Amino acid sequence: MNFLGIIPARYQSTRFPGKPLVSIHGKSMIQRVYEQASKALEDVIVATDDKRILEEVEHFGGHAMMTSDTHRSGTDRCAEALEIFLQQTGRQVDVVINIQGDEPLIRPEQLHEVMSLFDKPGTAIATLVHKHHDLSEIVNPNAVKAVLDINGRVLYFSRSPIPFQRNVPQEKWGNHYTYYIHIGMYAYRTDILREITQLEPSPLELAESLEQNRWLENDYPITATVSAYRNYSVDTPEDLEKIRHLFD
Repeated sequence: MNFLGIIPARYQSTRFPGKPLVSIHGKSMIQRVYEQASKALEDVIVATDDKRILEEVEHFGGHAMMTSDTHRSGTDRCAEALEIFLQQTGRQVDVVINIQGDEPLIRPEQLHEVMSLFDKPGTAIATLVHKHHDLSEIVNPNAVKAVLDINGRVLYFSRSPIPFQRNVPQEKWGNHYTYYIHIGMYAYRTDILREITQLEPSPLELAESLEQNRWLENDYPITATVSAYRNYSVDTPEDLEKIRHLFD
């Protein structure tokens, strides 16, 4: 099976403008993500709408391409980048992996975890979750919770702490139930990627501001696996300061 890793990267960000280009111990964030992804994937592309990011990727020897500045999501940007890649190379791509450009500590093992889900017949979209018992993460609306069925398919994504444990004091929720925090990496079969980008925004997507709920509402199953590793996303300058010590 042929995998293509795509890192969508915008310069503009409400909470952290210029985030992909911020330096982390001498390397830009986008370079760190690219180098980590390249440890697991032969083909990795940065898909951007800003020439500064394009030039940075080319400067460190990576592969980048310009995409539209009107995309609503990283998934839409991945779909355009896929078509450009196919036109440029004539190669076959079976699965696209959407790699978050603000997770400089992404591990190649996580990419292998999500890729392995396509060994299961019928996997259309795959993603990762991580077990959490920390109440601060459980109630944090920026930490998206996923509820899974017994076969590992996602039932719902929410910013709220679901399930709500009616008969347990909230401070003990983490002791009585294993919550799954979503790791925002998606892998899609190429035909599915083309289909889901044609869908209109859905009520649950708009309510939670989570595009993956649009896919669920339209009956596109999402298969998840529990990662052995947690993720460290950088949404704000404060997040960056918190993780700087984790780099060698």
